[in-house]
Amino acid sequence: MVDVWKTTPFMALLILAGLQMLPGDIYEAARVDGIHPVRVFFKVTLPLIRPAIMVAVIFRALDAMRIFDLIYVLTSNSTSTMSMSVYARQQLVDFQEVGYGSAAATLLFLIIAVMTTLTIMAGRLKLSEGEQG
Repeated sequence: MVDVWKTTPFMALLILAGLQMLPGDIYEAARVDGIHPVRVFFKVTLPLIRPAIMVAVIFRALDAMRIFDLIYVLTSNSTSTMSMSVYARQQLVDFQEVGYGSAAATLLFLIIAVMTTLTIMAGRLKLSEGEQG
């Protein structure tokens, strides 16, 4: 809950930036044609702000994967709520196990890189399918 509370304003700003980039001509044409606002939202607005939504999702996923501070502070460094970042820090600093800590940090980086790549590829696949149909 704390993480959602902390990151919601940033996500809202990213989506707002995407909404401000939308051209007004499309909405005026839709209003003149008499298209229902709900349909305009789903058929015009959402596809046009898809890149902003993708950026917001990627940023949020990156933040969630590499979370350190909230878990470390709120749970008093408990082993039952340890994230990968907390584990890497514990191995590097507390136990002086440089090999294990470096391996954990590298694994976290690789997981984040793969997830980001898959998210971008999934977004492009859906975008290209939408252009054909």
